[in-house]
Amino acid sequence: MNEQENIYDSFGKEIDIDNTLNIELASSNYKGLKIGDTLSFKFKGKVKEVCVKKGGWMKLDLDDGEEAMVKFKDYGFFVPKDIVGKEVIVDGNAFIEEMSVDDQKHYAKDGGEGDDEISKIVSVKRTNLFVAEGVLIEKK
Repeated sequence: MNEQENIYDSFGKEIDIDNTLNIELASSNYKGLKIGDTLSFKFKGKVKEVCVKKGGWMKLDLDDGEEAMVKFKDYGFFVPKDIVGKEVIVDGNAFIEEMSVDDQKHYAKDGGEGDDEISKIVSVKRTNLFVAEGVLIEKK
């Protein structure tokens, strides 16, 4: 067993920790993207929110109060629903999307938000998205 296996649980495609960007560099990469751009990289972040229904997505904190919505390639895997606050490494593709009101409300509901919070979603939102092929989640 290698050191990585002692620290992280692996989901999706097997990835390693080599060449992992820190949160500042990941945030900088997002700031350079416009709609239609795609950039492949790997970064480490802290889980801010996770789909409470089945672990089908998670949100990671970025720099400057921003966040990245992480989905999983081809819905090929899910993550545990109890990982808020844990450190993860995601490897895949980053892009920007204008998320519709309906999609925002759907994700808010899946994230456990109440009707009051969901009703406040009224406009399209520029969203940092990330489609992960593989995820490492700290075991602590």
